[in-house]
Amino acid sequence: MTGPDRPTVKVLVWDLDDTLWDGTVLEGDDPAPFPAATAALRALDERGVLHAVASRSDPAIAAAHLERLGLHELFTVLEIGWGPKSGAVRRIAEAIGIGLDTVAFVDNDPVERAEVAAAHPVVRCYPAEEVAVLAERPEFRPEFVTADARLRRLRYRGEARREQAREEHQGTPEEFLASLGLELTIRQARPDDLARAHELTVRTHQLNTTGRTYGLAELRALCDSPDHRVLVAELTDRFGEYGTIGLALSERTRHREGDGPDGPAEVLRLLLLSCRVMSRGVGPALIGHVVRAALAEGRRPLAEFVPTDVNRVMLVNLRFAGFTVVGQEEGGRLLLGYPAAAPPPPAPGHLRLLTPGPGATPGPHDPRTMP
Repeated sequence: MTGPDRPTVKVLVWDLDDTLWDGTVLEGDDPAPFPAATAALRALDERGVLHAVASRSDPAIAAAHLERLGLHELFTVLEIGWGPKSGAVRRIAEAIGIGLDTVAFVDNDPVERAEVAAAHPVVRCYPAEEVAVLAERPEFRPEFVTADARLRRLRYRGEARREQAREEHQGTPEEFLASLGLELTIRQARPDDLARAHELTVRTHQLNTTGRTYGLAELRALCDSPDHRVLVAELTDRFGEYGTIGLALSERTRHREGDGPDGPAEVLRLLLLSCRVMSRGVGPALIGHVVRAALAEGRRPLAEFVPTDVNRVMLVNLRFAGFTVVGQEEGGRLLLGYPAAAPPPPAPGHLRLLTPGPGATPGPHDPRTMP
C-alpha cells in the first residue's frame, strides 16, 4: 500500500526476455511483446509513471529490438548488459534523480528478483505474471494525474539530451545557458493548473520560501479572490518543455512599517520552484515579475520567508533581487521589503520572458514590448 512509508511508484524497471516480450532475442527469436505488458506500459505512462530497462542481453541487439517494436520511446533509461540487476536498478534511480523507495522492478526470474530485493529492500519486486494487474495496484495510482505527469517521460528524455549537450559544450556555463534558448512563461493560474500547483506545494521543499501547502479548494478560492494573485511559471528551451516549474502566490494588502503610515502592499506569501530548474536563473526572473506587477499597481512589494535547513537559496534569490529584511517574527519568520525608490529589477539576459493573459504585466523580453 502507499503512504508515508510506501510512496507511489515513480519508475517501473522492466526485464526484457520473457517479461516484456515472449522469447529471447539472443537466441535468434523475434519475440513479440506480451499484450498485457504493452497495455501496462501505456496505462502507467499516461499517469506519469516512468519506465526503464534492466536486462541481461547485448545492449545494441536489445535496443534495436525495442526500436523495431516501436517501444523504445516509452523507456527513459536503458541499463542492458551482464552485471547484477541491483546495480542497474541503482543507476536508473540515480540517473532519474529519485529515491529507491519509489522504484519497482518486474522480472520473470525469481533469482533476479531476489538479488534486487536483497540489495535494495525498499524496491518493490513483482513477477512477470503480475504485469496485467500492476496498473490496478494502489502503489501505481498517483493521487493526481496532471497534464505535467502525462508528459513526464518526454521531459526526462529532454533532460538527458540537455545533459549530453552540456557535457559536449566547449564554452563557459553562462554561454551554455544562453545557447539553450530559454523561454519563461509567467501567467495567472487557471483551473486546470490547480492539481499541479497543489503537487508543487506538497513536493517542493528546497526551493520554497515559506513551506506552506495548499489544497485544491484553497487554491481555487485564492484564484477567485480579488485580494490574491496566483501565478504559475512554465519553462521551455530548444530541447523541449520543462512543464510547470514554479508557483508564486501573493496577497494584496496594506502594510505599516515601523512608525510610518500604512500603505498598499503586495506580500509574496509563497514562492517555489522545481529543483530541476535551479541553475536556469528562473528564480530571479519570477521574483522580478512579481515585483514589477506589484509596482504597476502602486503597491509596495513585500515577501515572507520562513527559514528551513534546505531553503536558504531562496532567501539568497530574494536578496539578490533587491529585497531587504524589514521585520522578524518569533520562530525566525522574516518579512522582506523592496526598496521604495528602487527601479524594477531587470529580467535575466539569457531568458526570454513571456507574460500572456488578461491583466498580465509584460516583461522586458515579452514580444509585445518590442518596437
